[in-house]
Amino acid sequence: MSGCATVLQMYYERNLPHWHPEGKAIFLTWRLYGSLPEHIVLQIRGDKERRGRQFARADRFLDKGAFGPLWLRNPEISSAVESCILRGARELGQYTLVTYVIMPNHVHLLIEPHLPLRRITAGIKGTSAYQANRILGHVRQRFWQGESFDHWVRTSAEGEKICRYIEYNPVRAGLAASPDLWPWSGAAKGSTGTLACAV
Repeated sequence: MSGCATVLQMYYERNLPHWHPEGKAIFLTWRLYGSLPEHIVLQIRGDKERRGRQFARADRFLDKGAFGPLWLRNPEISSAVESCILRGARELGQYTLVTYVIMPNHVHLLIEPHLPLRRITAGIKGTSAYQANRILGHVRQRFWQGESFDHWVRTSAEGEKICRYIEYNPVRAGLAASPDLWPWSGAAKGSTGTLACAV
């Protein structure tokens, strides 16, 4: 991360623990407000020892699109979210974008942050929520769930595995035949980061 602002190692907890070591890529996931049933949310909060398994279970549930809003199916809303993600990397220089995917009810993102992660997610989620609510004709309604899941990448091999996980998400969910055919993704637009995303 040469030429970038120093990012302090940070740890904090809300409902989930968040640890962001300096110089490490971060895998982020956030979802639409109300997109998981309460019993799954309570399981995730209550089982911090098996956080990875609980995340995978929640992600599989989200991929089914069987509960809650699916506003990101609207191409205008997905394009607005994508624009916010790309702007944070290209215009604002807040992070190096490795890859991303926008699913019907959640977003996966792999970045190398240049600012504290809270500022990055607040910017993307705040701006995109405002734009999406305008498109939907909603006034002051919650769009995104408040908290995000994050995981720092330990090795380059893990980074490649996460890239594949993100870019193949629409394929696993039955939304596209191959990663490059899902329009709101790094696979379709070409990954821009320094980690290799071998698709």
